[in-house]
Amino acid sequence: MKVAILSPIAWSTPPKKYGPWEQVASNIAEGLIDKGIDVTLFATGDSSTKGKLNYVCKKPYAEEPNMNAKVWECLHISNLMEQASKFDIIHNHFDFLPLTYSGLIKTPVVTTIHGFSSQKILPVYKKYNDTSFYVSISNSDRSPELDYIATVYNGIDTENFTFNSSPKDYLLFFGRIHPEKGTLESIKIAKQSGKKLIISGLIQDRKYFDLKIKPYINDKDIIYTGNSGPLQRNKLLGEALALLHPISFEEPFGLSVAESMLCGTPVIAFNRGSMPELIKNKKTGFIVQTIDEAVEKVNMISSISRKDCRTWALSKFSKEKMVDAYLEVYKKILS
Repeated sequence: MKVAILSPIAWSTPPKKYGPWEQVASNIAEGLIDKGIDVTLFATGDSSTKGKLNYVCKKPYAEEPNMNAKVWECLHISNLMEQASKFDIIHNHFDFLPLTYSGLIKTPVVTTIHGFSSQKILPVYKKYNDTSFYVSISNSDRSPELDYIATVYNGIDTENFTFNSSPKDYLLFFGRIHPEKGTLESIKIAKQSGKKLIISGLIQDRKYFDLKIKPYINDKDIIYTGNSGPLQRNKLLGEALALLHPISFEEPFGLSVAESMLCGTPVIAFNRGSMPELIKNKKTGFIVQTIDEAVEKVNMISSISRKDCRTWALSKFSKEKMVDAYLEVYKKILS
């Protein structure tokens, strides 16, 4: 079986820091290669893979302000589509745009839908609903207007996350700094519970950061550590008392939630999107409705077994489990 993995090019694959879609694409590619599958990764030129790397875009456009994102996205996608006949399966992690090529090629296209940025993109998915194969990353993120071949939870390279049974006394916000991710709500939870909060993540909304978050940062009880890479991420997650995830949108997955539990760190999350699928309520964390309820659960965090968090995450969100599920999808399509 020859598989082409189409990764985004905003960041390298795997990303040096932020880049959840690129990270998942990498985990799938490397997991398939470990099983002896012939994989070509279509990504940026500075990407890394044990398989074959094919690229037209040398550097991630998010790191190069002078690059026109749409131009390089079109060049990147067309580069794969013009070679489609070389592959048995194309696995698309690049949202809806590659679907517009799918009617022009014979190779089946599997699209992992990493969430809907807007309902305005649905017409493209609907047009190719009968000729493409869609995979959701959680049951909560399924559109009733589309057909799906499977739900496959994002899988993580578990070797990159160390179990820590003895955390320090701080709470952690880990993710892009944006109103919908709940950075400010995390500060309020930490303040009301009398705990130190460490914030780590890409500043996606600069105005929000400058006006709402920065005034609280004092390097004492509210600390911003920047956008962390893999080693710092493992340390921050593992040493945290709990991860705060007070989101205000229907999040399709949430890699940091699964990564936190892999380290043994429970999660306190607002009841939105996929959170009830990711977190085993009262066993690996708490699903809450309000800031006050989150504060209450901070004080109950010792009731959660960190070993149970690790066991749960290993059973649900490993790279191996994800790759096996995608192999079943491929075989079903090819048969």
